[in-house]
Amino acid sequence: MAVYVLAFFAYIAEWVFGSRSKVARTAAALKPRSAPAEGAEGAAVPGQGAKAGEGGGTAVLERPKVVTRSAAGRRGDLPDGPGAAAGDEQGDLYGRVAVSLTVLAFLFHAAGVLTRSLSVQRAPWGNMYEFSTAFSMVAVAGYLGFLLAKKKVRWIGLPLVTTVLLDLGLAVTVLYTESDQLVPALHSYWLWIHVSLAIICGALFYLGFVSTILYLFRDAYEVKLMRGGSPGSFAVSVMERLPSANSLDKFAYRINAAVFPFWTFTIVAGAIWAGDAWGRYWGWDPKEVWSFITWVAYACYLHARATAGWKGRKAATLALLAFACFLFNYYGVNFMFGGKHSYAGV
Repeated sequence: MAVYVLAFFAYIAEWVFGSRSKVARTAAALKPRSAPAEGAEGAAVPGQGAKAGEGGGTAVLERPKVVTRSAAGRRGDLPDGPGAAAGDEQGDLYGRVAVSLTVLAFLFHAAGVLTRSLSVQRAPWGNMYEFSTAFSMVAVAGYLGFLLAKKKVRWIGLPLVTTVLLDLGLAVTVLYTESDQLVPALHSYWLWIHVSLAIICGALFYLGFVSTILYLFRDAYEVKLMRGGSPGSFAVSVMERLPSANSLDKFAYRINAAVFPFWTFTIVAGAIWAGDAWGRYWGWDPKEVWSFITWVAYACYLHARATAGWKGRKAATLALLAFACFLFNYYGVNFMFGGKHSYAGV
């Protein structure tokens, strides 16, 4: 956690010092241009063109263009995320330090999960404490995997590390459980398959959730610019460090669409394990019910994305609702309901 804290401050430094001069130029470029003729007796009213032969000048009112991150990056005006511009040496330095610290923290994190497993000679996700530490570890691994694949996703580093710190803090203070053996029902190879898939799916769903949240903010910012609004300097400084709304939306959709089949198999694997352990494949246990509700919510989101009229903010709202179902399935069900899964406790 201490190394994650150092990475957290490095990411903040990257956002504070990176791309500031380029952001200022972009903010100026986003202002609507007007060219009224001096001494003109009248100006064209928006929506009414000036007739040929009439006296007076005309005002050229153009719809303000949103300089998206993807287009600007090709022109060399803006980086694709904080500290990604070639000339933004200071911001990029902090960014590389932040990523290096994240890698170091991840190694310590993975070592902690491994030693927990060695101490009990089983999979290290038998209770909420172990699940939380493994969950955040996989989320960081997914982020670093995208970086290794040369994907420009450093913009997700700050919210990711913030959430990991909150998750680990909750795990070691509220959810901590001493190393112990599991009940006989959990002594099965399905523990490695079913629970590990649930952890991986949840961690990747989380990355899609962060991208969806940032998409809503960036989309509102771009809409305001298109309508001729003038966001404050702080909004410009923050929003222009993110990719375009379209890029964020696509990133979230691709993650959710790729993970959904694995979440489906997670539920199927749990049903098969339940048949072996309890003699029935489905018993409407609260954990089973909310896993299915989460599946339905993500299915609705993917269906909405494939249906005309349900793209953008409407579909993003469904994605947030789906991830909220996942979180409730993890925290709410364990604390508020009993059932066959209550042995996991905290």
